[in-house]
Parts: sequence; C-alpha cells; structure tokens
Amino acid sequence: MSQHIAKPRTTAVILAGGTGQRVGLSIPKQLLKIAGKAVIEHTLTTFENAESIDDIIVLMAPGYVPDIEKIVAKAGFKKVSRIIEGGSTRNETTERAISALGEGLAEGEDVNVLFHDAVRPLLSQRVIDDCVTALERYQAVDVAIPSADTIIVTRTHGEDGEFITEIPDRSRLRRGQTPQAFKLSTIKRAYEVAAGDPNFQATDDCSVVLKYLPDVPIHVVAGDEYNMKVTQPVDVFIADKLFQLASTAAPEQVSEEAYRELLTGRTVVVFGGSYGIGKDIAELAESYGASVYALGRSTTGTHVENPEEVDDALSKAYAETGRIDYVVNTAGVLRIGKLAETDNATIEEALKVNYLAPVQIARSSYKYLSETKGQLLLYTSSSYTRGRAEYSLYSSTKAAMVNLTQALSDEWAGDGVRVNCINPERTATPMRTKAFGQEPAGSLLSSEAVARTSLDVLLSELTGHVIDVRQQDPTAGAARASGFEQALASVLDRQDGV
Repeated sequence: MSQHIAKPRTTAVILAGGTGQRVGLSIPKQLLKIAGKAVIEHTLTTFENAESIDDIIVLMAPGYVPDIEKIVAKAGFKKVSRIIEGGSTRNETTERAISALGEGLAEGEDVNVLFHDAVRPLLSQRVIDDCVTALERYQAVDVAIPSADTIIVTRTHGEDGEFITEIPDRSRLRRGQTPQAFKLSTIKRAYEVAAGDPNFQATDDCSVVLKYLPDVPIHVVAGDEYNMKVTQPVDVFIADKLFQLASTAAPEQVSEEAYRELLTGRTVVVFGGSYGIGKDIAELAESYGASVYALGRSTTGTHVENPEEVDDALSKAYAETGRIDYVVNTAGVLRIGKLAETDNATIEEALKVNYLAPVQIARSSYKYLSETKGQLLLYTSSSYTRGRAEYSLYSSTKAAMVNLTQALSDEWAGDGVRVNCINPERTATPMRTKAFGQEPAGSLLSSEAVARTSLDVLLSELTGHVIDVRQQDPTAGAARASGFEQALASVLDRQDGV
C-alpha cells in the first residue's frame, strides 16, 4: 500500500523594501495608490486569493511596518502571518525572510517559498500556480519573458560617452520577473555558501543559486507582459490604466440546487426589468425562489431618472420582504448621432437615464444593502474603453459606470457591500434592435446568457470588478485569461462594439 506524502507548505514572501526614490516619492513606492489601493494591497490580494499559497510573509521597508499592519487589518487578509522589517539591501532582506521561514520547522522538513516584488501588482494566478507546480520537480524556479527589444552591451569611453561592444542574440535573451521560487533548503544553502564570499552582492535570488550552487538547475516559467514592475513614474500611469481596463472572467456557475439555496428568501430589485437582460434576470432569480421586483417604464411605470420613484420602489420592496439583497440596474438608452446636431432633450435624457439614474439608485440602495451585505450590479458597454464618433453620450456614460463601480466598491468595502459591473459584448436586446434593426443570427449574445452570468456574479464574492460576457465558451483558454490579458483583448475586439 502506497504511503501518502504530505504536500509541503508554500509561503509567499513579499519583498517590499524599496524606498520610492526613482518614482520621486517621499514614501515607499509600494504604498503609492493605484486604482484606489496601495500597490502592495493589490499584490497581497493576488496571493491571498491564490489556492496554491498557504501563508504570506511581508518584508517591509524600515519604519513602515505599521502602515502594512493597517492595510492587512483593513483588508482582512487571513494568510498574512508575519510582517517583518526588511534589511538595508535586497540580500539582507532575503536573509531575514529565510531565517523567519526556518523558525519552527521540524528536522528534515522543507517548504516552498516564492519571493515576489511588492511593486509587481499585476501578477496572474497562472504564474503563481506554474511556479508552485514547477517546485514539485525543481529546486529553483525563475519567471521570465522573451525580450521584444534588441539588447546592446556598451562601454563608456571617457567624455565621449557610450559605445556598443556587443549585441547578444535576442532569441536567447529573457527579461526576468518575479516570483522566484525555491525549496527553502536550496535558497538557504545558497546564501550560506555566499556568506563566505567577501565580494558577495546580488540583485535577485536566482543569481545567488546560479553562482554559488552551480549544480542546481534553475527552471524557467513563462511570465507575462502585464507582470510589470512599478519603478519609474510612467509605470504608475500604465499600471493605473491597466487596473482601470482590467476585466474578470465570469465566476463558474453553481448547481441548480445551489442557486435555489442561495436565492430562496432573498430579495432582488431589478431596474430596467421590463424587457431584455433585466427581464431575464428577474425571471431567472424568481425561478430559484427569490422575491423579485422587476421595475420598468412599460410595466410598473417606474422612471429610473426620477429619484422619488427609485426611492419608492426600494422602500416598497423592503417593507414587503424586510430585506433587499441585490439591486440590479440594466436600464439605459442608446442615442446615436453627432453631438453638435443633438438637441438638448436628447442629451438630457441620455445623461439622466445612463448616468444620474445609476448614481441615484446606488445612493438609495446603500442603506438596504449595508444591512444584508448585499450587492449592487451595474452595466457598461463594450465601447467603454474608447469613445467612438456618434457614440459620445453613450460611450462616455458607460465608461462612467466602470469608474462608479470601482469607486463605490472601495468606498463601501468596509460595510460589506459589493459593487460589480457587467460588460456584455453586443447583445440581442430590444434596445439594440431599435437602434440597428435585425442583425445576422449568431452574431450577438443572447440576453439570457448575460442574465445567467449576472446571477452568477450576484452570488459571488467579487467586488469592484468588470466582468466580461463574451460569446465563446467560458471554459476556453481565452476566457480564462488574466484580467489584464482580457483588457488587451477587449480593446482589440471592441472596435465595433456598443
């Protein structure tokens, strides 16, 4: 009978010793806010959500440990086990991490360790999982991507400046990233050998293994372009924009029994529930036992642009059921035309329905959703990433929904209220048919498919996300790409989207 071998513990070590001088800051760059949160909070969130990571240790710049303690406490990170002050150099910081990791280990016990730069907040779950998997076979693992640029080697000749001395073959060159992953025993042994070298100095940990343990092969895992390091001022802008555009794959659907268990006794209020996606969400939620209030102009006479009518609808639902768990707003108008030729009434309608109404719905819903720790679900359009001619009103208000989602999710996080935004590609709805007429069969998403994904998002723990709904099979590789890969795909694919 085979004996079961326990899986070794895997610890992520977040190296946060940078000072931020190159970014021109008076605080460490890992505390700089990007997309509403400190850079290191984004990084910690990624590892907190990684199933292959058991615990997290943070090595923070001297004097800033209390700042990280506050971030960890507010975000509720459960995997962060220790926050330690880092050293004056990268090597010293790593040595402190190795020492902390070795505490309490039984003789002969080994652990997996992933060293990651705190200022690489765009790391994907795929890279983390690939590193952990590689450690099942190798003792040392690096993450790298091919170099798109030609690399030159130069030498300085006095006042004449730099001159090229060599141009290496680009096909063999890689740009190193993090995490760098090791068996603890391996990286510990490398540093012990390095301690005997009076000239020891290294900027990363794989180079320590390469130089001082030359017999240990270092496996390379494919990184990705989005795993950028926030080092220069321009990096701050790029990272912030990537977070803004990033979309999330739809959560996996639960079983029919789970839908009923999660929705029975819950109250769902759907604005824009007369037809299309809103009507389908309402019918779907009701079929699973939820108390549903589907509101719309043509059915209940509810005008979302009227704050009093929104208040009344929510108040009625609460009075009758004693709770409101989910508020959904699919109401919208699509007006196409050149802005200079658009009359005031059309502009006012577009702004009231597409922007002011969601703002009012959010404001009115807050007190009810904070009671139930519920969710507000908004909708954007595939044109939100870039405005297009004759869509100025529609595209700009839909872009505003993304910013509203991200802002409110951060603002309401402390109260347990989640806010997300659905981003369907072109969908067969009465609003679209009215604007474009009949289109080729199979060229559009069905409103039922968008409704099903919407329900899955409502029942998930996601918050602050833009969830793409696309025609291809959600289990396909493209749909399981990272949010940042999806962001790029979305920009390319949405050129003709609405």
